Amino acid sequence: MRPFKLLALLTTYLFACLLAWGCAAPSRPSLVREGIVAVDGGNIWYRIVGADKPGIPLLILHGGPGVPHDYLLPLQALAARRPVVFYDQLGCGNSARPTDESLWTIERYVDELEKLRATLKLDRVHILGHSWGTVLAVEYMLQRRPTGVVSLTLAGPALSMERWMADQRVWILELPREVQSTIAAAEAASRFETPEYQEAIAAFYARHICRTDPWPDYVQRALSPEKFGQQVYMYMWGPSEFTGTGTLKNYECVSKLPQIKAPTLFVCGRYDEATPAATEYYHRNLPGSEFAVIENASHLCWTEQPDAFMQVISKFLRQSESTSPANNK
Repeated sequence: MRPFKLLALLTTYLFACLLAWGCAAPSRPSLVREGIVAVDGGNIWYRIVGADKPGIPLLILHGGPGVPHDYLLPLQALAARRPVVFYDQLGCGNSARPTDESLWTIERYVDELEKLRATLKLDRVHILGHSWGTVLAVEYMLQRRPTGVVSLTLAGPALSMERWMADQRVWILELPREVQSTIAAAEAASRFETPEYQEAIAAFYARHICRTDPWPDYVQRALSPEKFGQQVYMYMWGPSEFTGTGTLKNYECVSKLPQIKAPTLFVCGRYDEATPAATEYYHRNLPGSEFAVIENASHLCWTEQPDAFMQVISKFLRQSESTSPANNK
């Protein structure tokens, strides 16, 4: 073989090896940025994963009220293409925890969200709300009519509390008889601190909040006394997920859903507190929206079926960016 042909073959081989290595090599770590924003009542904390990524940011609204961002941390996997923004709402997590109950209103949380978005210059943004975060997301869209919201994902939605509580009663009927009796007795006497009631809560949550056993550290951390905003949760919702006694207990917004113009995805787990039937009902009331159920999962779909959940979300985000030019302005 002539020398120049041998050299050419070696060069081609080395180039192919380098190309293969480059494709297989892990991408460089995402840039993480943290900070605080002053809002009415104190400072709120935020964390941006993938702050150096070029895609349209995804802003995450956690549930509760009062359950901080920690339980949603697996969603940072979506930062491979775009910044993913987490924050703790006032009253929980790494944010200030004032005790003034006048602060615990939907309107103030909407103001807080708008201030955060403006401060971080999220001119074009995807919004993903989970559980109570779906209430916050919808009210933000309805009250402020914001521009630049490229898409809206409503995961485990809680948009009709009458329906929510009725669905929990159905789930409760599937629990052992003694657990049902404990719940009924506690609610009749308004005694929610007994060990028996706490055990009943745990039995329900193991089926409909997170079916992973044991619960991941990041979920347990969100519900720890150091992080969980119990005052906010009790004031706005109540003593448990299935017993609503707070200011949100009569919340309804289904009739207003058609006012939302951004591409919207409703998603839930098969055993979710936000049942597939309820989630599909919301979907039917928002023309043009999409609907997905994550099989073998409950309220925290990403802990139980992370691949399936991330695929659904990633596909929807990409689709929204390519098919909704009006929302990309």
